[in-house]
Amino acid sequence: MFIRSIAISGFRCLTEVKLEFSPRYNLIYGANASGKTSLLEALAYLGRGKSFRGAPAASVIQHGAKELVLFASVRSGDKDVAIGVRNGRQSLETRVDGDGNGGLAALAAAFPLQVIDPDVHKLVAGGPEERRRFLDWMVFHVEHEYLQDWRRFRRVLKQRNALLKQRVSIRELRGWDEEFVLASERVHRQRESVLQRGVPVIERIAGEMLGGKVTFSYRRGWSEDESLDECLRQHQERDFQLGGSQIGPHRAEVVIQTDERRAKRLVSRGQQKLLASSLIIGGTQFVQEESGRRLCLLLDDPAAELDSDSLGRILRAATSLDSQLILTSLNPELISFPEKPRVFHVEHGNIRAVDS
Repeated sequence: MFIRSIAISGFRCLTEVKLEFSPRYNLIYGANASGKTSLLEALAYLGRGKSFRGAPAASVIQHGAKELVLFASVRSGDKDVAIGVRNGRQSLETRVDGDGNGGLAALAAAFPLQVIDPDVHKLVAGGPEERRRFLDWMVFHVEHEYLQDWRRFRRVLKQRNALLKQRVSIRELRGWDEEFVLASERVHRQRESVLQRGVPVIERIAGEMLGGKVTFSYRRGWSEDESLDECLRQHQERDFQLGGSQIGPHRAEVVIQTDERRAKRLVSRGQQKLLASSLIIGGTQFVQEESGRRLCLLLDDPAAELDSDSLGRILRAATSLDSQLILTSLNPELISFPEKPRVFHVEHGNIRAVDS
């Protein structure tokens, strides 16, 4: 899979942009605030239906525009797939080959991608939700039933939390606990299975990039020594007091260690960024191996906060993937590829292809 072309209208500083990409390496360079990150953000919006910078729709729609429109042609196997996104501040419309019913899941399946941006260190230094999101991204792309099971769990969790806030009877709460346990265990089993298969790949790539041992451990969100049903009984009074379910897959954690240390204790942001980037690259490699599909990897200014050695490690690992790479840089001379990339220059929101 790779993105062939994109047409952008009304997205941040990008008024009307049309580009064609190389299936392997693409380099976008320009000064700060020229529109480089906006281009990557638009690409990610096509695969996620939202900004990887956490920006609401109102802030990514260009000032004075009524809506943003993105359209792309993605090569998947032996056919081209048309992907479109329209957002008019009030509602998001998505289409994959003319079908507008698939929603965000259809976008993610049609254009699988990952992003390494300046905030990637949060995957290591941030809270457990960051690592759960990364784990769920891998599971979604390799376990076909996961999305349905995850949605089912979220519905049951929402209902159970509502009952806790209403302080219903124990008997009424226990009536939902059986459904909560079934949904939780299906989510947990698929996460655990993917981690068992994926951890060797990720640990190998992370170890090579960091030059030391990197290990992962998974905490499922409730006691390893007792069943979830038993744990729910023990925690039900606390759940009532706090008005929410305190155990379950939504409390799971992926613990990362480097040379016997918790990874989040790494002092340097550069070290955290290098480790987090290795996880993204390792996860991308694993998903490609399991799914048999190439992914698109977006790298937003990877040189930021990194010395030349660390930047070189990220670039070598990223270019070793059989992925489409689209990378931004202030200085194109800092970036090297195994073969000639397609090069684009950005200035004041205007993007043009140039000879490399």
